[in-house]
Amino acid sequence: MQEYVIIVAGGSGSRMKSDIPKQFLLVNGLPVLMHTLHAFRNYSSSLHIILVLPENQFEFWQSLCEQHQFAESYLLVAGGETRFNSVKNGLDTITSQEGLVAVHDGVRPVIDKEIIADSFLKAAEFGAAVVSVPLKDSIRRVDEKGNVALDRSLFRLIQTPQTFRLNWMRKAFAHAYQPVFTDCASVLEFEGYPIHLIEGAYENIKITTPEDLKWAEVYLQSPGK
Repeated sequence: MQEYVIIVAGGSGSRMKSDIPKQFLLVNGLPVLMHTLHAFRNYSSSLHIILVLPENQFEFWQSLCEQHQFAESYLLVAGGETRFNSVKNGLDTITSQEGLVAVHDGVRPVIDKEIIADSFLKAAEFGAAVVSVPLKDSIRRVDEKGNVALDRSLFRLIQTPQTFRLNWMRKAFAHAYQPVFTDCASVLEFEGYPIHLIEGAYENIKITTPEDLKWAEVYLQSPGK
């Protein structure tokens, strides 16, 4: 069964206090997004990689590829107004009738190939495989009446990749965008498909703030990264 990954990178540098979008910031000498692409190519030389970027970032990205002599193979696709639309644009480029499709954040560069492999394996078995980790800290629900402690064992932090059967993806993304769509799992759940959670890793961070860059630098220096 053919395997695809749609890597979505449409973030800005606002919370980084940077004029450069966070996917292009340097970590250990390479833009974040290049580390992410390397991770998926390291998983499989035959994986079909679809990179979704805002069209107005194409030229800058190409200049970075030339500067860093980045030669990984992938298909570049223009993003949409929302993450939902960006994923749909990537999905629309797939012509196969069957397959497995992973969706991954471009700013999660510290992703192990073992987790990628498990996501495809479990998606083939269950139809969906969504990476998650348990909460470490206590949590409280806050509302206008105050706050109350909750049982953290009942919750999971959701990461990417989120991997699904291609036919499930096509059916779910045929819907119009809904405000409840926060990730691909919520789109598939809206269609009525069951979401199977698999074990992720705490180092699989989504780079959002300056301290995340520092952690990524440390993690990416580990053996095998």
